[in-house]
Amino acid sequence: MILYLDMDEVLADTYGAHIEIYNEEFGESLTKEDCMGREVWQCVPEARQQSVKDHARQDGFFRPLKPIEDSIRVVRELQKKHEIYIASAAMQFPNSLREKSDWLDEHFPFIPWQNRILLGHKHILDGDVLIDDRSYNLKNFKGRGMLFTSPHNVHENHYERVNTWPEIAGLLL
Repeated sequence: MILYLDMDEVLADTYGAHIEIYNEEFGESLTKEDCMGREVWQCVPEARQQSVKDHARQDGFFRPLKPIEDSIRVVRELQKKHEIYIASAAMQFPNSLREKSDWLDEHFPFIPWQNRILLGHKHILDGDVLIDDRSYNLKNFKGRGMLFTSPHNVHENHYERVNTWPEIAGLLL
């Protein structure tokens, strides 16, 4: 099978990074639990919302992201059985192109650069499975769309949900 894997909130913990940066910047103690069902910027005072929205536009945001638990191990296993592509909407944040590529080199060096797709819209993808945290990316995908759980999408119920990488291994290996 051809599998497309999103980066942000599927392989890389961008949500947690937003919270860490916000807490450091403003001396707060916001948690993922505080934000369930919402974007991080929606959980902070209005005067600070733009600061959170701007995190991803800052140089250095994407490079230090932490991998989602078990993602490296399971993707390595999936690659033995399936054709794996990383499909990340990077054009919205042009500075992210280099950082995301470098991040993949560090954490997923077994995924060759030829299998990394940094794009705008994901509706052009044609394959068997797309694992993404954004339901709008799954909407027009003609294959099997799997919604990877992230705090912002916990109330979404229109797509097959996967909560962890071991769960994905159980479904696709």
